[in-house]
Amino acid sequence: MKVLMVNKFLYPNGGSETYIFQVGKQLENMGHKVQYFGMEDKRRIVGNEIGSYTSNMDFHTGKFTKLLYPFKIIYSAEARKKIRLVLENFEPDVVHLNNFNFQLTPSIIYEIEKYKRQSGKKVRLVFTAHDFQLLCPNHMMRIPSLNQNCEKCLRGNLKHCTKNKCIHNSWLKSLIGEWEGRLYRKLKTYRYLDKIICPSYFMEKMFLTDSLYNGKTLVMHNFVDASRAEALEKKGYVLYFGRYSEEKGIRTLLNVCGRLPEIPFVFAGNGPLESEINQVDNITNLGFLKGCELVKAVEEAEFSVYPSEWYENCPFSVMESIAYGTPVLGADIGGIPELIRVKETGELFKSGDEEDLYVKIKEMWRNKEVLRKYAQKCKEKNFDTVQQYCEKLIIIYQEGTAYE
Repeated sequence: MKVLMVNKFLYPNGGSETYIFQVGKQLENMGHKVQYFGMEDKRRIVGNEIGSYTSNMDFHTGKFTKLLYPFKIIYSAEARKKIRLVLENFEPDVVHLNNFNFQLTPSIIYEIEKYKRQSGKKVRLVFTAHDFQLLCPNHMMRIPSLNQNCEKCLRGNLKHCTKNKCIHNSWLKSLIGEWEGRLYRKLKTYRYLDKIICPSYFMEKMFLTDSLYNGKTLVMHNFVDASRAEALEKKGYVLYFGRYSEEKGIRTLLNVCGRLPEIPFVFAGNGPLESEINQVDNITNLGFLKGCELVKAVEEAEFSVYPSEWYENCPFSVMESIAYGTPVLGADIGGIPELIRVKETGELFKSGDEEDLYVKIKEMWRNKEVLRKYAQKCKEKNFDTVQQYCEKLIIIYQEGTAYE
């Protein structure tokens, strides 16, 4: 089978890139052919046979104000032309879309459909929803300036994106995001998607608020490959690992850490709130970790905390913690509760509730015997490996009927 993996970034940048690289490599190990389409960049590590990519566009920079830039973010003739070259050369059986809005634009969906009509070739169009981009212009269902979650776009009220400057706190960027959302909703562009893979039931629930997606969604939690070493001895600290940002609940967690000076906390990551983290006496900031260093930090923690305050999808941090034998205290928001078995692999607290977080951390820290039982249950919890995930993916590629 030939699979064309589409993602705007073709270099390590975030969760969707980790996903496409690991899935693509595993598919190749299983004997399938995989090529990639996205933006050209000097950091690119995967690609296609004929070297056809779109020009690099950065939605975050001041270059956005160039005359034609906003229109290219809504519709890209270049992306249609460049992906057509790859389609004709590679002749894929499946086009697997990931993050494509703004830089590649949904215009590529029309070119894929045009190619199918003109070539007579059957091509499955599969989309993995890494965030809420198809439902909300700023992809987070959150008003950043107000630090609050929002579901108004689900009801078609896209004007609120511009009103609240939801995209990078910019009126212009938010207006363009609103226009993009309105255009492709009106055209019902996403009706061409054969299957939408939702990494959480929560995300599927959000998609199904729009009848356009009825019958198209399928829930598949993310994969995690955790080849454990011998069980490491717990080192007596509580761990947070991930991004240091407001929506991750870091400020609430910092307040709690300050109220629990007897508990050592270890943070691993980076982000805009790092300077505030460094000011708390009982927090050791290890910075961004990866590979064996991160695994060791997770395995040696008594438990980890995931205090997010936005609609998380299927966070790898929660899955990795459990997979490495470390219980999780997670916020009861988004897809997080789907990953934690309460009283077995961890606990939940009310998202954004400082007092509830304080009480739960204190209780878990004091009861080491219960934590050991939770840790043992974590080792019994099996998430899909990337191979198991790809075996299911192949069935979806082939029609989706057997797995469904």
